[in-house]
Amino acid sequence: VILLLNRTDGGMVVWRRVTSGVTSCVTKLAQPTRTMSSIDNINFENLALKALPVDKSKTAGSRRVEGACFSLADPTPVDSPQLVALSQPALGLLDIAPADTHDPRLVDILAGNALFPSSVTAAHCYCGHQFGHFSGQLGDGTVLYLGDKRNSSGQRYEMQLKGAGKTPFSRNSDGRKVLRSSIREFLASEAMHHLGVPTTRAGSCVTSESRVVRDIEYSGNNILERCTIVSRIAPTFLRFGSFEIFKSEDGETGRDGPSSGEVHRPLLGRMLHYTCQNFFPEIWASQGDRVGRVCEMYAEIVRLTAFLVAQWQCVGFCHGVLNTDNMSILGLTIDYGPYGFLDRYDPDHICNGSDDGGRYSYKKQPEICKWNLRKLLEMFALEVPEERLYSSLVKYDDYFAEYYHRKMRAKLGLLTEEEGDKELLSSLLETMRKTGCDFTNTFRCLSRLQPRSGGHLHNPSLAEVKRLLLSYCSTAEELRLQFKPRISQRELQMVNQLAETNPMILQFMGGGKLLKELRKMEIYEQYADVTDEGKRAEDASEWDTWLSRYVDRLDTDYPPGVAQPLLHRRREIMDSNNPKFILRNHVMQSAIEKAEDGNFTEVRRLLLLSENPYSESVDLGSLHADTLSGAQDQPDAPQVAADKYFCKPPMSALQMVVT
Repeated sequence: VILLLNRTDGGMVVWRRVTSGVTSCVTKLAQPTRTMSSIDNINFENLALKALPVDKSKTAGSRRVEGACFSLADPTPVDSPQLVALSQPALGLLDIAPADTHDPRLVDILAGNALFPSSVTAAHCYCGHQFGHFSGQLGDGTVLYLGDKRNSSGQRYEMQLKGAGKTPFSRNSDGRKVLRSSIREFLASEAMHHLGVPTTRAGSCVTSESRVVRDIEYSGNNILERCTIVSRIAPTFLRFGSFEIFKSEDGETGRDGPSSGEVHRPLLGRMLHYTCQNFFPEIWASQGDRVGRVCEMYAEIVRLTAFLVAQWQCVGFCHGVLNTDNMSILGLTIDYGPYGFLDRYDPDHICNGSDDGGRYSYKKQPEICKWNLRKLLEMFALEVPEERLYSSLVKYDDYFAEYYHRKMRAKLGLLTEEEGDKELLSSLLETMRKTGCDFTNTFRCLSRLQPRSGGHLHNPSLAEVKRLLLSYCSTAEELRLQFKPRISQRELQMVNQLAETNPMILQFMGGGKLLKELRKMEIYEQYADVTDEGKRAEDASEWDTWLSRYVDRLDTDYPPGVAQPLLHRRREIMDSNNPKFILRNHVMQSAIEKAEDGNFTEVRRLLLLSENPYSESVDLGSLHADTLSGAQDQPDAPQVAADKYFCKPPMSALQMVVT
C-alpha cells in the first residue's frame, strides 16, 4: 500500500492509495510544521493529453487503438523500490531541487508506486517501419507518460517512466524492463547529453524486489530478473512513427496504421498543428498558413536529423535499432537499446547482435536516417504538397556533410578549411581501420602533437603520439579473436556454395547472418599467419605516413613562430571535442554485474565519468553510496584504478554481443 500526496487544502492533505492498479482516497491531517518541497510543487499541465485525443477506456489487455494518440493506463507498483542512481541535472529540468532528491517519497514516484499530484498517466500510440518493413501499431508497451510542464526557465518538458507495467500496447510482453537494460539506457541518456549530442534525458534508475522471467540467451534457460524503472525527460517523445498511425495498408506487410482512412484524417492536421505550435514556435510565428508551417517544420526536422547523425558519427556512436519509431521529431537520440560506441574503428561495425544484415551498421546510419525521413515525408504529404517536402529532403546530404566535416575539423584542431582536409580525414580513418586503432583514444591523443616550432623539423611530441597510437592498435591475436566465425568451417563452405549457386535459398535460411559469418572468415584468414611483431611494424609505417601529412597540414594553421596562446587554444578545442571517456560495453557490463549483486557504486561512478567526458581528471575515489537508495553498497577501495575506464577493451570483452 502506497500513500501519496494528491493536493493540499488548508491543513488537510488528500492522498491517493495505489495498490496493484486500484486507486482510492483517504484523508489525513497535515503536519503544520512540514516544509513544502519542490516535489509537492510539481504542477503538470498535461498539454499533450489536452491537445491530442486520448483513449480513456482503460480496457485490460492489448488492443488496436483508433483515433487516439494516447491511451490512459496506470503504473503497476513494484516491491521494495531501491534507487540505483539519479541525475540531479536531468531532474532539475522539471524544477526538482537537488535537496529534494533525498526525499524518500521521490523513489516511490520514480518507481511508479506513487504519482505527482497532477500526473495523468498514459501510453503513446505510434507505428513504425522496423528493419525496413512496416509493422503497424506498436506504441509504448513499457512506457507511461507522467505529465508535461513548463519549468521555471520557460522550457517545456515531458516526463515518462519506462518499465512501469502493461499498457494497451504491450502485446505479449509484461511491460517491464530489467536492471541490465535500464542501467544501459539511464547511463547512455546522460552520457550523450554531456558529450554534446542531442538526446532525451534520464532522471533516475530505480530497481526493486519484483521479478520477471527473462531468457537472456534465447536458449530456453529462463531466469528471474529485477523489475527496474527509468524516468525519461524530453520536450516531447513524439517520433516519426507517431505520424505513421495514419498510414494506409502496406503493400508488402498488409498492415495499416490504427488511424488510417479518411475518417481519422482531421487528427493528422491536429497533430501537425500541436507539434509545430509547441515545438517549432519560430516556424509557427513566421509562417501564416498551414502548408507553410508544415513544410518549414519538415525542413527543420531534416536539418536537425542531419545534425544528430553527424554528431553520432563523430563520437563513434551506433544506435543499433534505427526504426522509424526510434527517430525523434526534434532530432534527439531516443530509445537506447543495443547501442554501442566504437572501440576499434570499423566502419562496418554492427552494435546490435540481432541485426544480421547489418542494416544499422555504423557507416549506414546517415543513409538510414534519410530513408526514415522519406517515410515521415509520406505521412506529411497527406496534408501538404509532396514536392515542397521533397525539396527539403534533398538538402539532407549537404547538411550532414557540413556538420560532419565541421566537427571533424575541430577534432583535428584545424582552424581553416583547406582543399585537402576531407582526404586527410579519410586517410586517417583508413589508417585507423587498417591498424585496428581505438577510435576515441586516437582522436584524444592527437592534441598532444605539437606543430613545428621555431622552424625546427625535430618535433619531440611526435614520438610520444606515435607510441600512444601504436598502443591503441589491435594486435594480430585480438583481430583474429574478433573476426573468428561462430560457425564451423564445414558450415562456412556450405554457405559459400549457396551464395554462389542459389542465393535465394541462402536468404530463406537466414542468409544475412550466414553471410556475415562468411565475411568474418575472409578477414580472419587475412590475419591467420600475421604475428604481433609483424603487424606492429606495419602499423608503425602506416602511422608514420599519416602523421607526416598531419604535421604538414598543421603548419598551414600554426606556422613556425606562432604565438603560444593560439597553440593552447588548439589543444583546448581538440580536448573539448574529443572525449576521454565513453561508455564502453565491457565497462557497463562490469557495473551491471555489480548492481545485480546489490552494489550500485560502479553505476554511479560511470554516471560521474559520463557527466565529465572531456575532463582529464575526475575524482572517483570520493564517491560514496547514496543513503537514499537503502542498498547495502560497499564502496571499492579509495584508490580506484581509473585506467580501466579509458583503455581499449581487454581480450575477454572482444566478443561481447548486445542484442
